[in-house]
Amino acid sequence: MKWVNHQVLTGVIVYAATDDMLLTIYSMAGAIFPDKVEGNPHAGNYWSWRSRHRGWSHWPLLYLGLIFFLSRLEEGQLTALPTADLTTIGIYICIGALLHIAEDAVCGKVPLLTPYQKVGVRLFKVGSVPEYLFTIAAVLLCYGLRTHFSFLS
Repeated sequence: MKWVNHQVLTGVIVYAATDDMLLTIYSMAGAIFPDKVEGNPHAGNYWSWRSRHRGWSHWPLLYLGLIFFLSRLEEGQLTALPTADLTTIGIYICIGALLHIAEDAVCGKVPLLTPYQKVGVRLFKVGSVPEYLFTIAAVLLCYGLRTHFSFLS
Protein backbone atom coordinates (compact mmCIF):
# COMPACT_ATOMS: atom_id res chain seq x y z
CA MET A 1 0.00 0.00 0.00
CA LYS A 2 0.98 3.60 -0.41
CA TRP A 3 2.16 5.35 2.75
CA VAL A 4 -0.85 7.67 2.82
CA ASN A 5 -3.20 4.69 2.88
CA HIS A 6 -1.14 2.98 5.59
CA GLN A 7 -1.33 6.09 7.74
CA VAL A 8 -5.02 6.80 7.15
CA LEU A 9 -6.18 3.24 7.71
CA THR A 10 -3.94 2.65 10.73
CA GLY A 11 -4.95 5.98 12.23
CA VAL A 12 -8.66 5.24 11.83
CA ILE A 13 -8.31 1.73 13.29
CA VAL A 14 -6.36 2.91 16.34
CA TYR A 15 -8.53 5.97 16.96
CA ALA A 16 -11.70 3.86 16.68
CA ALA A 17 -10.25 1.43 19.22
CA THR A 18 -8.77 3.94 21.68
CA ASP A 19 -10.41 7.38 21.28
CA ASP A 20 -6.90 8.75 21.92
CA MET A 21 -5.32 11.09 19.37
CA LEU A 22 -1.77 10.73 20.75
CA LEU A 23 -1.89 6.93 20.52
CA THR A 24 -3.27 7.36 17.00
CA ILE A 25 -0.33 9.60 16.03
CA TYR A 26 2.20 7.13 17.46
CA SER A 27 0.63 4.28 15.52
CA MET A 28 0.54 6.37 12.34
CA ALA A 29 4.31 6.88 12.71
CA GLY A 30 4.67 3.11 13.08
CA ALA A 31 2.52 2.62 9.98
CA ILE A 32 5.37 3.75 7.75
CA PHE A 33 8.23 2.41 9.88
CA PRO A 34 8.66 -0.99 8.14
CA ASP A 35 9.13 0.69 4.75
CA LYS A 36 11.10 3.65 6.08
CA VAL A 37 13.85 1.50 7.62
CA GLU A 38 14.39 -0.24 4.29
CA GLY A 39 15.56 3.00 2.71
CA ASN A 40 14.49 4.86 -0.39
CA PRO A 41 13.97 2.70 -3.48
CA HIS A 42 14.89 5.66 -5.70
CA ALA A 43 18.13 6.55 -3.86
CA GLY A 44 20.22 3.70 -5.23
CA ASN A 45 19.84 0.41 -7.02
CA TYR A 46 16.09 -0.24 -7.18
CA TRP A 47 16.50 -4.00 -7.67
CA SER A 48 18.79 -4.27 -4.65
CA TRP A 49 16.18 -2.46 -2.56
CA ARG A 50 13.41 -4.61 -4.06
CA SER A 51 15.20 -7.83 -3.06
CA ARG A 52 15.22 -6.65 0.57
CA HIS A 53 11.69 -5.21 0.55
CA ARG A 54 9.23 -6.88 2.92
CA GLY A 55 11.96 -8.83 4.68
CA TRP A 56 12.92 -8.57 8.36
CA SER A 57 11.35 -5.08 8.64
CA HIS A 58 7.96 -6.64 7.82
CA TRP A 59 8.33 -9.62 10.17
CA PRO A 60 5.44 -9.49 12.68
CA LEU A 61 7.21 -11.57 15.33
CA LEU A 62 9.82 -8.82 15.69
CA TYR A 63 7.14 -6.28 16.62
CA LEU A 64 5.22 -8.71 18.82
CA GLY A 65 8.44 -9.41 20.73
CA LEU A 66 9.07 -5.68 21.14
CA ILE A 67 5.51 -5.14 22.41
CA PHE A 68 5.98 -7.98 24.91
CA PHE A 69 9.27 -6.51 26.12
CA LEU A 70 7.91 -2.95 26.31
CA SER A 71 4.76 -4.05 28.12
CA ARG A 72 6.93 -5.75 30.76
CA LEU A 73 8.85 -2.49 31.15
CA GLU A 74 5.62 -0.57 31.49
CA GLU A 75 4.33 -2.94 34.16
CA GLY A 76 7.60 -2.61 36.07
CA GLN A 77 8.38 -6.30 35.70
CA LEU A 78 11.80 -5.50 34.26
CA THR A 79 14.25 -3.23 36.04
CA ALA A 80 14.38 0.02 34.13
CA LEU A 81 14.09 3.75 34.45
CA PRO A 82 10.55 5.09 34.85
CA THR A 83 9.77 5.31 31.14
CA ALA A 84 6.01 4.72 30.96
CA ASP A 85 5.48 7.38 28.28
CA LEU A 86 8.33 6.08 26.12
CA THR A 87 7.13 2.49 26.42
CA THR A 88 3.60 3.51 25.43
CA ILE A 89 4.99 5.34 22.40
CA GLY A 90 7.08 2.29 21.48
CA ILE A 91 4.13 -0.07 21.89
CA TYR A 92 1.92 2.02 19.60
CA ILE A 93 4.68 2.42 17.02
CA CYS A 94 4.88 -1.39 17.00
CA ILE A 95 1.08 -1.64 16.71
CA GLY A 96 1.28 0.70 13.71
CA ALA A 97 3.99 -1.49 12.18
CA LEU A 98 1.86 -4.61 12.72
CA LEU A 99 -1.10 -2.94 11.03
CA HIS A 100 1.22 -1.93 8.17
CA ILE A 101 2.21 -5.57 7.75
CA ALA A 102 -1.43 -6.73 7.80
CA GLU A 103 -2.31 -4.05 5.24
CA ASP A 104 0.59 -5.15 3.01
CA ALA A 105 -0.61 -8.76 3.25
CA VAL A 106 -3.68 -7.86 1.18
CA CYS A 107 -1.61 -6.47 -1.68
CA GLY A 108 1.31 -8.93 -1.71
CA LYS A 109 3.28 -11.30 0.44
CA VAL A 110 4.81 -10.55 3.84
CA PRO A 111 6.85 -12.67 6.27
CA LEU A 112 5.01 -14.72 8.86
CA LEU A 113 6.98 -17.22 10.96
CA THR A 114 10.40 -16.32 9.57
CA PRO A 115 11.59 -13.20 7.74
CA TYR A 116 11.99 -15.31 4.59
CA GLN A 117 8.74 -17.33 4.49
CA LYS A 118 6.16 -14.98 2.96
CA VAL A 119 2.39 -15.30 2.84
CA GLY A 120 -0.43 -13.08 1.65
CA VAL A 121 -2.86 -12.38 -1.15
CA ARG A 122 -2.87 -9.77 -3.84
CA LEU A 123 -6.30 -8.18 -3.88
CA PHE A 124 -4.99 -5.14 -5.75
CA LYS A 125 -1.84 -3.54 -7.12
CA VAL A 126 -0.07 -0.93 -4.98
CA GLY A 127 -1.11 2.58 -6.02
CA SER A 128 -4.13 1.40 -8.01
CA VAL A 129 -7.70 2.69 -7.75
CA PRO A 130 -8.78 -0.56 -6.00
CA GLU A 131 -6.20 0.17 -3.27
CA TYR A 132 -7.86 3.50 -2.52
CA LEU A 133 -11.34 1.93 -2.70
CA PHE A 134 -10.19 -0.79 -0.28
CA THR A 135 -8.89 1.88 2.11
CA ILE A 136 -12.13 3.86 1.90
CA ALA A 137 -14.20 0.70 2.50
CA ALA A 138 -12.04 -0.28 5.50
CA VAL A 139 -12.31 3.24 6.96
CA LEU A 140 -16.09 3.17 6.58
CA LEU A 141 -16.21 -0.29 8.17
CA CYS A 142 -14.21 0.99 11.17
CA TYR A 143 -16.48 4.01 11.44
CA GLY A 144 -19.58 1.79 11.25
CA LEU A 145 -18.26 -0.62 13.87
CA ARG A 146 -17.25 2.23 16.16
CA THR A 147 -20.65 3.86 15.80
CA HIS A 148 -22.47 0.59 16.35
CA PHE A 149 -20.51 -0.35 19.46
CA SER A 150 -20.72 3.16 20.94
CA PHE A 151 -24.53 2.83 20.84
CA LEU A 152 -24.29 -0.45 22.75
CA SER A 153 -22.38 1.04 25.68
